[in-house]
Amino acid sequence: MSASSTPNFTFRKAAASGESPARAGQFRTGHGDVSTPAFMPVGTQGTVKGITPAQLQEIAPQVILGNTYHLGLRPGDGLVARLGGLHRLMGWEGPILTDSGGFQVFSMASLRKMTEDGVTFQSHIDGSPQFLSPERSLEIQRNLGSDICMALDECPPGSLERTKLELSMARTTRWLARSRAVALQPHQGLFAINQGGTHLDLRRRHLAEALELDAKTPFQGFAVGGLSVGEPKADMNAVLAEFVRELPADRPRYLMGVGTPEDLLFGIEHGVDLFDCVLPSREARHGRILTSRGRLNLKNARHREVDLPLDPECGCYTCRTFSRAYLHHLLRCGELLGFTLNTIHNLSYTVGLTRAARQALLENRFPAFAQFARAGWLTEEP
Repeated sequence: MSASSTPNFTFRKAAASGESPARAGQFRTGHGDVSTPAFMPVGTQGTVKGITPAQLQEIAPQVILGNTYHLGLRPGDGLVARLGGLHRLMGWEGPILTDSGGFQVFSMASLRKMTEDGVTFQSHIDGSPQFLSPERSLEIQRNLGSDICMALDECPPGSLERTKLELSMARTTRWLARSRAVALQPHQGLFAINQGGTHLDLRRRHLAEALELDAKTPFQGFAVGGLSVGEPKADMNAVLAEFVRELPADRPRYLMGVGTPEDLLFGIEHGVDLFDCVLPSREARHGRILTSRGRLNLKNARHREVDLPLDPECGCYTCRTFSRAYLHHLLRCGELLGFTLNTIHNLSYTVGLTRAARQALLENRFPAFAQFARAGWLTEEP
C-alpha cells in the first residue's frame, strides 16, 4: 500500500488487481473523501440537469462537476463567491470539481481567438467580448470554491496534424507553469491536464514537462485530456492502454469527458480513477436508457404496455417505483417528470457501475466482474 500527501489532498492506493494496472484508491478533499474508481456527474451550470440535490444524494456520486466557462459568465463567479460559494449556492455538501473552460473554448472555434496570453471569445449568451487566461480560469475557480481545480489547457481536435498539435501542447505546458503561480483557497487542489492527442511520444513528453513543474510544487492529480474529441475509438483505447499507467501512481488519474459503460470499464482496467461525462443524463432526456443488459430505447412502442422496471438489477428510485409503460408514456407526452426519472436511473447505473468495480477490485475479483458486465451488454435489448 502506498500513500502520498500534498497540501489538502492525500491519495491511498487501497487495492490492485494482480499485475493489472486496475486499482481502487481513496483521496481526501476539503468536503470529504473520494473512493475510486468513481464516475462524476456533470453539473454544468450549478445543477445536475433535471434532478434535485436530494435525488443526487440518493444516487451518491463521489464528486460532481461545475463548469468554469458557464458559471463565470452566468451568474458570475464574483456573485457566487458573495453568496457563499458553489457548494452553498447549489445545496451540495460533497466534493466539487470545476473544469478549466478549455473544452468549451475548443468547442466554440468560430467565436474565439487564441493567443499566448489566453483566449478572446464572444459570449454564447449575448455576444459580449470575454477573455479567459490561465490566471483568470483559476480566479473563477477560486471564487467558485470547488475542491478540485483544473489548469487551463488548449484542447485540440482529434484530427489536428502533428506539427500543430506539438505547438498546442507546448502552449498548454506554458499555461500550466503560469497556473502554478495562482494562489487558491486553502482547501483547493490543482490537477494538471495532459495533452498530446493519440501520439504516445507526445503524451510522454508532455507528462515529463508537467513532472518538472510537479517536482517544485506537487499537483494534486493528473488528468488525461484531448481524447474522445473526434479520434477513432481504437486510437483512444490504444493510448489509454499504454499511457495511463505511466501517470504518477500516488495521485488520482482522471480521464476527461468519457462516460459510456464500455469506456468506463476499459479505463478502470488500465488504471483510471475518475471519469466525467454528460452522456448518462443527456441520453436519459432522449429516452436512451443504460442497463445491465445493454441499452434500451424507451421510445420504442413495444414498451407501451410493459409492466417491468427499466432494469430488474437496479435498485434506484425509478426502478423501484415505476414501470417502463409509465416512463414510455411520460416520454411520449414530453412530461418533465420522465426526464427526471430517466436521469435518476442512468446516473444511478453509471455511478453504480464504478462503485461495483471498486468493490470487485477490493475483493480481488475484478476480471470476473468485467467479463460478467460485458456479457450482459451483449444480450438483446431488455
